[in-house]
Amino acid sequence: MKKLIPDQPKAPVRNGRNAEIDLANKQILKKLVLRPTGAPLAKTIKQTTGIPVNSDSLFAIREGINAEEALLHVSLLLKSAEEVSDEITERGSGIERGLIWSLVHSVEMARAVVDALLDGSRHTPSLK
Repeated sequence: MKKLIPDQPKAPVRNGRNAEIDLANKQILKKLVLRPTGAPLAKTIKQTTGIPVNSDSLFAIREGINAEEALLHVSLLLKSAEEVSDEITERGSGIERGLIWSLVHSVEMARAVVDALLDGSRHTPSLK
């Protein structure tokens, strides 16, 4: 007898930690340790350096873009990711919907941090 409903495909088995994520975390921690002490990080960031988007990409970040303009672009990119994720969530089902919703939530939080940095840099505290 032939099955009317095929079995669900098996999810790939994942063994522990992701080496790429571990490497990214180490790089971030290394940069934080190397930053100048005594000055807030936001005051030390002046502009972008030229780097490729990834090792095999044709695209790169331009050198010399000021930090505020770079953060504005990040905010726009995160807003786009938020909107696309919202659309995909409606089409997902079961665990997929939960994973996509988690992605949407993470993107929203990241954009909120970037926007708060931008808003904070525009408001100077009044000296009384």
